[in-house]
Amino acid sequence: MKPVVFVQLLAVSLAAHFVTSNSLLSNEVSALMAFKKAIYEDPFSVLSNWNSVDGQDPCKWTGIFCSVDRYHVITLNLSSTSLKGFIAPELSYLTSLRELALHNNTLMGTIPQKIGMINSLELLDLSMNWLSGPIPHELRYLTNVEKIYLQYNGLTGVIPPELSYLRNLVELRLDRNKLQGTLPGNNNSVNFTSNKHGMYTPNQNVTGFCQSPQLKNADFSYNFFSGSIPTCLKYLPKSNFQGNCFKDKDARLQRTTEQCGDTPTAKVHQAPRPEKRRFENETTHHSSSKPTWLLALEITTGVIVGSLLLFAIFAAIKRCRAKPSNIIPWKKTGSMKDHVTISIDTELLNDVLRINRQELEVACEDFSNIIGTSPDSIVYKGTMKDGGPEIAVISLCISEEFWTSYLELYFQREVADLARLNHGNTGKLLGYCRESHPFSRMLVFEYASNGTLYEHLHYGEGCQLSWIRRMRIALGIARGLKYLHTELQPPFTISELNSNAVYLTEDFLPKLVDFERWKTILSKKNSDSICNGNAFCGLPDLIEKRHMDIQGNTFAFGVLLLEIVSGRPTYCKDRGYLVDWAREYLNLPEVISYLVDPELTYFRYDDLRVICEVVSLCVEPDPTKRPSMESVCSSLENGIDISPAADLKGSPLAWAELAIQS
Repeated sequence: MKPVVFVQLLAVSLAAHFVTSNSLLSNEVSALMAFKKAIYEDPFSVLSNWNSVDGQDPCKWTGIFCSVDRYHVITLNLSSTSLKGFIAPELSYLTSLRELALHNNTLMGTIPQKIGMINSLELLDLSMNWLSGPIPHELRYLTNVEKIYLQYNGLTGVIPPELSYLRNLVELRLDRNKLQGTLPGNNNSVNFTSNKHGMYTPNQNVTGFCQSPQLKNADFSYNFFSGSIPTCLKYLPKSNFQGNCFKDKDARLQRTTEQCGDTPTAKVHQAPRPEKRRFENETTHHSSSKPTWLLALEITTGVIVGSLLLFAIFAAIKRCRAKPSNIIPWKKTGSMKDHVTISIDTELLNDVLRINRQELEVACEDFSNIIGTSPDSIVYKGTMKDGGPEIAVISLCISEEFWTSYLELYFQREVADLARLNHGNTGKLLGYCRESHPFSRMLVFEYASNGTLYEHLHYGEGCQLSWIRRMRIALGIARGLKYLHTELQPPFTISELNSNAVYLTEDFLPKLVDFERWKTILSKKNSDSICNGNAFCGLPDLIEKRHMDIQGNTFAFGVLLLEIVSGRPTYCKDRGYLVDWAREYLNLPEVISYLVDPELTYFRYDDLRVICEVVSLCVEPDPTKRPSMESVCSSLENGIDISPAADLKGSPLAWAELAIQS
């Protein structure tokens, strides 16, 4: 019977090969095109030859390596190619993929759960990206995986204990994330012995990483893990655990108590219920032990083998007689979705106040109190009910038909990023509004009642901004930028730092507010950047600019100092750019007074000299030579006199008032 069964299975396999190979190829190509569609910026055009329409051979696409028979993708390697976008869940259709290497790019969003469906995967490298959210529990199904690299991301939550089920896992890197909780070791009251590799092996059944016999290297450093380091992992170097909140004897290797008290919110995920796992095991055992299984297979295959064998032979003859072709028939099928599904972390905004539209409508007088407009947004002024604070509400101007999952994720990340700002010289985000009927995406900030610095410098009365007041504004802006650049991780930069981004309170305290962050992304909503009506191809990399363009902010601050001192706009037809006009005065002490606003009747020369020195450093053409805002702030604080005595010296009216009071 066994030879018969062997022949029957061989026939079925042969038939399945001829019948299903084309559809498998089609699904794999569709998966690759879905991946391409989820990438919104490709600066080096590495995906330019990914084109299934022209009948190109996908095995020749950049970063793609196929099997010997050229029917399946076995490697997708696009590491260090500066791709910016998201990881499409459709990659799970690459069922024969062995290596997925996408490290050192700017991939955002969460790790798709469907990645766990690629059980042929041996290498998963998503390190050095901007991924967020939890590590999917579904990775437990990567039964052949040997190496998992997820370091240098923004992953949160706990380590899924199911990772310990990966019996072939040799290397695991989770360092430089925001993970927390305890390491799943479960080695209490378990005796261990050391093997030839220096690793600990249990002498009884255990769970967690203590049951991972192949794990030779694991790095958990620079997260927020607590508790104790499992004994079975003590063979690893101490550096692989440093920068956490472990109860380690060597406290120098761990975070401070203050840092550990400000850990990111844990996202608790329930492990699979034991009953379900036991049921699966019992079912498998029962099925494998039944002798009727082979009999059932023989009967079934016996009935259909004739027709399948004839069909396979007919298909083979037809293929042999067909004309040879150099094009592999990889075509997109209708079974795949035409749009890309983006995984959005639903817990990203848990700690941010969500305000309903009706409440904002009442606060802003039926949205009639408009204080600013642009092609991409409308700004309303309002007052929250029951004596609440005055607010500025930014309503994004985009219709629901153009609001893609990309934009939704971008909006949520922006809200979460703005919510972490907490400084006296930065605008405070009070909450957000997200509703579908009517479609609304709004940001709610505290209101600065004195308008923008630009309005006071160029349209207001010059006497309102005395020298001392200007110096206080300059120092406040410097302190705000120092906070954004050096006290936040990752750092935060203003997308367009200028006098319009500086709002003044009633007592002229400067507040940095980045209302322009939406301009680039939303100004393209009616342009060719919208693909097929459902995907936003031109999503700008404002996130990266905000975190990486610190030197650009420093340059802009130098220009802003010139604008504050001179009262001149950053550009005008007569003098051109303010920086170019000012350069001939900056380094000449005898003529720097020409930089001062002629409307000012008083200024301090020592203050002006310090300002000019700082400006010269900030507008240095070579970005690497520009100072940090910490250094700039220190220079201004030590060199500028904003004491009450200085205010009295510069204000004859203040002296008169003081004389009357005495």
